[in-house]
Amino acid sequence: MRIAAAISTLVVCFFYLLAQMAGAGGLVALLLGINDRVGQSVVIAVVGALMILYVLVGGMKGTTWVQIIKAGLLIAGAGVMTVWVLAINGFNLSTLLDSAVETSGNPAILAPGLQYGLSDITRLDFLSLGLALVLGTAALPHVLMRFYTVPTAKEARKSVVWAIWLIGIFYVFTLVLGYGAAALIGAERIAAAPGGANSAAPLLAFELGGSVLLGIISAVAFATILAVVAGLTITAAASFSHDIYASVVKKGNPAPGAEVKVARRTVLVIGLVAIIGGIGANGQNVAFLVALAFAVAASANLPTIVYSLFWRNFTTQGALWSMYGGLASAIILISLSPVVSGGEKSMLQGVDFAIFPLSNPGIVSIPLAFFLGWLGSVLDKKKESLEKQTEMEVRSLTGVGAEKSVAH
Repeated sequence: MRIAAAISTLVVCFFYLLAQMAGAGGLVALLLGINDRVGQSVVIAVVGALMILYVLVGGMKGTTWVQIIKAGLLIAGAGVMTVWVLAINGFNLSTLLDSAVETSGNPAILAPGLQYGLSDITRLDFLSLGLALVLGTAALPHVLMRFYTVPTAKEARKSVVWAIWLIGIFYVFTLVLGYGAAALIGAERIAAAPGGANSAAPLLAFELGGSVLLGIISAVAFATILAVVAGLTITAAASFSHDIYASVVKKGNPAPGAEVKVARRTVLVIGLVAIIGGIGANGQNVAFLVALAFAVAASANLPTIVYSLFWRNFTTQGALWSMYGGLASAIILISLSPVVSGGEKSMLQGVDFAIFPLSNPGIVSIPLAFFLGWLGSVLDKKKESLEKQTEMEVRSLTGVGAEKSVAH
């Protein structure tokens, strides 16, 4: 189980790192006016090196502080821009939408299905995307890891409530900012800028407040990327050093300080892999790449989490089948999708082995992972202890006994 959890964590973190590195490259390329792919690749490499250095120096404490600060700055910055956009349009959302239609010259931008309603395949792709975003959020390893940085189960629950409210408010902001960019800048200018669609928010900031606001929003965006990359890297490194090196390789008896050394070396390896992957994913839509990471997380981790909480007959075999099956199916389907080859914006140009028509695998891989978890448990002859299951249920749903584990 430790090996399965560690592999799942490393793969999910890798996919999420692709999005963050591509976003960092697009942002810095916009600020420096770098249009060619070679220059943007150099930018990604430099940014990746800086982030690796930060993780090695700052550690978990430094990462936690930068995440706290960036969350406040991100919501404040998006809030200011949202109010500004609405003020320009008389605080009337209908006026903003009319302006977006007028600038784009395309009334269809207000209708559902402009991107995902063109055919039955795109409708399925939209459903798959929605499943990945909703279910994947509950299974991201760097988010789950945050539950171990609070002192008690009660505080963990309180943190979740605060997070849900803040995230919900921020998502409302993005709706206004998206149409604000369409109204004040236009799709053609955004697409022509370095970073493409990923440049919409910085361009909107420049349109509203000039260089000053652009600098502030870019700094906030960079801090956000730094915080996420640091969290992902630490999560992956800790998972490998503790679950694989210390628990499996060294059988629970690593030498003093060896676990920390392995974690630091893992950070370097993960950083290099992320830089190479980010260069390959350069030019891809960051939000789309994030959705792929969510799909992999939901496929590999969510069924095990849900079954562990609510099904007493769930077994270790069921967990392994679910995790490996969901992870493998998500990766295979992504590899055989238009994301990798066969499309205008595919990562690999000039080749076409895309036999899976959807860009997001969630609609297939997530149900398959749940099915494998059920099937593996039903076919497992070695049933888990009823006492263990009962204790697990009480601890997970009430938090009783969690304080001692967290402190340990």
